[in-house]
Amino acid sequence: MNSSDDRLIIFDTTLRDGEQSPGASMTKEEKIRIAKMLERMRVDVIEAGFPIASVGDFEAVAAVAAAVKEATVCGLARALEKDIDRAGEALRGASSARIHTFIATSPIHMQHKLRMEPDAVVEQAVMAVKRARRYTDDVEFSAEDAGRSDLDFLCRIFDAVIAAGATTLNVPDTVGYNLPGQFGDTIKQLRERIPNSDKVIFSVHCHNDLGLAVANSLSAVCSGARQVECTINGLGERAGNASLEEVVMAVKTRHDVFHCYTNIDTTQIVPSSRLVSGITGFPVQPNKAIVGANAFAHEAGIHQDGVLKSRETYEIMRAEDVGWSANRMVLGKHSGRNAFKARLLELGIEFDSTDALNSAFSRFKELADKKHEVFDDDLQALATTTFSEEGGKEALKLLSLKVCSESGEVPHAVVTLSVDGEEAQGEATGGGPVDAALRAIDSIVASGTELLLYSVNNITSGTDSQGEVTIRLGKEGKIVNGQGADTDIVIASAMAYLNGLNKINSGDFRLRPQGGDV
Repeated sequence: MNSSDDRLIIFDTTLRDGEQSPGASMTKEEKIRIAKMLERMRVDVIEAGFPIASVGDFEAVAAVAAAVKEATVCGLARALEKDIDRAGEALRGASSARIHTFIATSPIHMQHKLRMEPDAVVEQAVMAVKRARRYTDDVEFSAEDAGRSDLDFLCRIFDAVIAAGATTLNVPDTVGYNLPGQFGDTIKQLRERIPNSDKVIFSVHCHNDLGLAVANSLSAVCSGARQVECTINGLGERAGNASLEEVVMAVKTRHDVFHCYTNIDTTQIVPSSRLVSGITGFPVQPNKAIVGANAFAHEAGIHQDGVLKSRETYEIMRAEDVGWSANRMVLGKHSGRNAFKARLLELGIEFDSTDALNSAFSRFKELADKKHEVFDDDLQALATTTFSEEGGKEALKLLSLKVCSESGEVPHAVVTLSVDGEEAQGEATGGGPVDAALRAIDSIVASGTELLLYSVNNITSGTDSQGEVTIRLGKEGKIVNGQGADTDIVIASAMAYLNGLNKINSGDFRLRPQGGDV
């Protein structure tokens, strides 16, 4: 039987630090959808955002706080009164709330960024923790750039914030500078040297600049850290954060080394990975550990022979345990709505309105006419497209698209749109069929947007696979992601472009996030 002291708390910051990855901004509705999936996966703490950063960020944190019932919802705040008050207000509706406040502690940050003396930094940290305690008993304090901070000073400031009421102490390797042995030793010394270290949980937040975020996090766990801050797919600032899936599966697989456990439902790892990838438009590399398409693939003959004789010869975990599945949705075009809805619920997909469900069901029927087999991955993509369109006002709708592309000729596209209910037609040529289609749309709407990203991923295998397109648009500092999926990649591209235009024109956009790089 595990004791509470042995539990490793999983603190997911996909919605905050993950969102700070350039171009990974999420709308409020997208944040809620990911938060519900994280809750389904039984993540302990969900860091929903940085409420002071913008009105949109504040509203998103408040919305996540209201939507999540099982996990603790956390808001980030600098060690400033206005930040903490704003976070406290955003978290008012949470069933369980945490305020995460931080200040830099390394000599280089204190001198050049804060322009503060060490004594003033300690005083500011204590003030911040005390003020956060007005809103919640669950207060986390982070020493930004702890990986390059003086150990004596870390002991001093941590001792002071414990006395002020902090319940979790976070030791971030903010710039990904540390090595595993060094970082683990830092945690060990802090726990030994701080008088009241047994009164708090030690947490780590590691960045991946040297590719060591997971290794550093696990080294810290071996040294007594009992919270790891991580993200789905390792999403995050610069080279990213420690990958949740890698940390969790390392702890689960190597019981002989890590004498702790997590509450994570690991079967939700792959669905969560795909959801985050679809929403952000950041594809997962095929050889990514745990969630990559090749993570459990065996091509070498010796490997194949060994796995066939005994899986354990080359596999240290089961694909099914992390959510990989060969499950197919065997419903066809004659299947009913109830069976369709039941399968979606099994996949953790639930629509808030009957109209959204009807729209998804209609898409399923269309897809079933085009494909012989509809896979669970197809349904995830279908849901992403439906959620994305439901989130904003569809002033622009695709009615028809005709593209002519042949060798030796310039591709030409003719598109018909519904613009606020009125039909409009445009045409254009381009460097390829997709380029021509998007230019034809622009001939009608003159969007004035900048194309920041165009990404195509096949959802399943086979020539009849759906293509999932993500298009990132920028306009006057606003950033949106548009999604579209179809067996015809040109149509999927047009759908994604229109989805992005609808968002940016309806105000369902995100400004470039400004957060603390804890």
